[in-house]
Amino acid sequence: MQERLARVIGGEKEIEVVMNGPTAERDGKKNGKAIAKNSNEILVLVSSGAVLEDLQRIHSWRSAAPGIKVIVMGGSHKEPDFLQYVRSGVAGFLRGDATASEVVNGVRTVLNGESVCGASQCAILFRYFAQEAESFPSAALQRDLGLTRREQQLIPLLTRGLTNKEIANHFSLAEQTVKNHLYRMKRKIGAHGRLEIVDVCRQHGFLA
Repeated sequence: MQERLARVIGGEKEIEVVMNGPTAERDGKKNGKAIAKNSNEILVLVSSGAVLEDLQRIHSWRSAAPGIKVIVMGGSHKEPDFLQYVRSGVAGFLRGDATASEVVNGVRTVLNGESVCGASQCAILFRYFAQEAESFPSAALQRDLGLTRREQQLIPLLTRGLTNKEIANHFSLAEQTVKNHLYRMKRKIGAHGRLEIVDVCRQHGFLA
């Protein structure tokens, strides 16, 4: 895939193609520093197929040169994975089998200060933010119970009976992070379980 990408955009001076390999992270830092001199340049990451490795490389590049604009090509299309790419600060997300014109158009779109992704990824983003809006932070819960915004966002999902793993997937978090949130919530509220957390919040008018 890397060779095909290089052929497709080899004539585009705006792009630095970084080949994944054993030294990719080290090379990523090197290339990040090099292209930091020109804030308009773009780094195209051909996914290794491992989300964690992709995210580590993106972090290395953006740490070395915060102005870098990264386009991921061929990354995982699973909702939690895609949201992690977005949170890492990427500016674009293209299919692994994108055509030459799609790649070049994607690069030009990002150069113009916009972002690029497919229709299915747009749907994920709309769905995610719609779900985020299900529960707005309550000043009363913050004042009376000390619950943070994220802790409050867990409450509607508790009422639906979602498991820790399902809640973690919903927010693209680690399952242990959800467990930690619930532990702190129970301590703050003085509750012994999930149902009691929900009951106390209802008493404070958080849930209808």
